[in-house]
Amino acid sequence: MKIRTITVLAAGALLAATTACGAQSLDGGSTEAESGGAAPAVTLDQAPAEEKAADVINAITPDESLAAKVPAKLKSDGLKVVSSIGYPPMELYASDGKTAIGFDPALARAIARKLGVKVTITDEEFNSQIPGVLTGRYDFVISSMTDSPERQKQVTFVDYVQAGAGMIVKKGNPAGVNGPADLCGKTVSVVDNGSSMELAEQYSADCEKSGKKAVNLLKFPGDQEALLQVTGGRAQATITDYVVAAYKLDDPKLDIEAIALEGTESPWGIGMKPDNQQLIDSVKGALDSLIASGEYGKLLAAWNLDKLAVQSAVINGGK
Repeated sequence: MKIRTITVLAAGALLAATTACGAQSLDGGSTEAESGGAAPAVTLDQAPAEEKAADVINAITPDESLAAKVPAKLKSDGLKVVSSIGYPPMELYASDGKTAIGFDPALARAIARKLGVKVTITDEEFNSQIPGVLTGRYDFVISSMTDSPERQKQVTFVDYVQAGAGMIVKKGNPAGVNGPADLCGKTVSVVDNGSSMELAEQYSADCEKSGKKAVNLLKFPGDQEALLQVTGGRAQATITDYVVAAYKLDDPKLDIEAIALEGTESPWGIGMKPDNQQLIDSVKGALDSLIASGEYGKLLAAWNLDKLAVQSAVINGGK
């Protein structure tokens, strides 16, 4: 399940001064020689200083077997990646307003280093990303994009996380809200007319079917207003994207906890042209290598996203 269309509005409001509407090439920062004194075969991009997983990324070295199979064009031109910046913690801008950081850019940089190539990350409006891949402008899209059967008709996905809905509760969870069944008779704040509200209404109906009290729903235009109901004590929980809930944990003033809602998860994928099998194999191999080495888990942990982890890179796992 994905509630991006709702929560991106709130995230975008925080970044309105910096988020670009059109395409913008984002410089990943300085470069690092990888060959110790001799003329390097390739220089790999360093992660931006504000990237929380920078140390993990910069320590990644190429997998020689994967690098040997990289498409020639990728070796010469580097990996061209497109994302839509403005959905933290998956994609956001550093304080300079132009450098992409967040888990998606972090994983893109990690894949590039594993393959031994440079990388360029470009900001595009969400609906322009698949067309950009299909026309060859970009090698792949990584932008919190749900791997769905409809999108599989256009691109081939390598799934890299399992993401769903989540709840935010007060620190210590005084109301004892650990799952949908605990919401019966409780007050829950949601964004009006969106997927979070639909999910809360479903939970409320389930409560009534089981003979328990319905959920008392408080509806608001954005998730920031919904969150304030929890921190202010008016609601016992709010429902949103789990990734958004996890991002809020970084604010110590909020004094909150994030709870993943099991059963709402769906795979998010890295999208590529279906006929570019060599690239698909390279990206899948790089992700599997990152998972096996533990580097993937460290990237997730840096952004409080451990619960999104997959055990292996799956192609077109969305059903």
